Amino acid sequence: MAEKRKMAFFEKYLTLWVALCIAGGILLGQLAGDTIELLSSWEIANVNIPVAILIWLMIYPMMLQIDFSSVRKVGQKPKGIILTVIVNWLIKPFTMAFFAWVFFSKIYGAFIEPELAGEYIAGAIILGAAPCTAMVFVWSYLTNGDPNYTLVQVSVNDLIILVAFVPIVGLLLGITNITIPYDTLVASVIVFVVVPLLAGVITQKILIKSHGDKWFKEVFLQRLRPVSIVALLVTLLLLFAFQGQNIVNNPLIILLAAIPLVIQTYFIFFLAWYGGRWLKLPHAVCAPAAMIGASNFFELAVAVAIALFGLHSPAALVTVVGVLVEVPVMLSLVWFANRKRY
Repeated sequence: MAEKRKMAFFEKYLTLWVALCIAGGILLGQLAGDTIELLSSWEIANVNIPVAILIWLMIYPMMLQIDFSSVRKVGQKPKGIILTVIVNWLIKPFTMAFFAWVFFSKIYGAFIEPELAGEYIAGAIILGAAPCTAMVFVWSYLTNGDPNYTLVQVSVNDLIILVAFVPIVGLLLGITNITIPYDTLVASVIVFVVVPLLAGVITQKILIKSHGDKWFKEVFLQRLRPVSIVALLVTLLLLFAFQGQNIVNNPLIILLAAIPLVIQTYFIFFLAWYGGRWLKLPHAVCAPAAMIGASNFFELAVAVAIALFGLHSPAALVTVVGVLVEVPVMLSLVWFANRKRY
């Protein structure tokens, strides 16, 4: 059994730092309105450039830890890949749509107009159809997941996203003429996965050749370790600064939107977790598989919602609420996975 990965002080209280960054982001959005509007407009293919840089800094240190020579062996153990595909593409988008419909159209129907309810549901559908890519490397690391297997799971998801995201979202929204920007989709996958992966391969080869494997793992990776967490916190600060006014104007809807998203997250995690246990997957494979299903590719979801419905739309707001609830909830699931290590 692998040793439990210990968290440093900064990582141990990550939930507190997340809460402070969310509050700070909302406050920043109020105090620096024009500047924040300018930052939010710096985009390429609907991908915000400052956020893209921060996400890249978040994922790049994770890519450096991957033993690329052993990735080819993952195909010898396909159960984890099969579980990931089934949960993420045959179950998750549809349960998200169901929970959103129940809450926004039925439970909240007395005080949310049908038109607005439809946009809130649309935001949830977009979020649910985008399984996690970048952030899952963080969750995998914190649960002692197998980084090589995690890379393959994420890679498979990225390939499926390219062909399945558009028809699934279109089907669940029930709108035949909806246009989902492929440039946003492709740009997001390239920026958030392909580029840091290639950078990780090149950096790893150069540094191991020049300084040796021991120095690379025990010195360089340890020095780089805080970069991912700091990038995550600054990303949250910016995202909530961009949506600060929207959140301040709709405090109740934040709570209302959070409820079905939290229920969906726990539902999918435990479905994948116990499915993995039933398949007798090792912890290092089962934990990341459950994390991928539970968390979302929020960078893509936010970008697509803004492209389709506008920056200040209810749909975009729901995707940002997804970010709000995801980090604290996922940290609770990291705690659960570590407690239930087998």
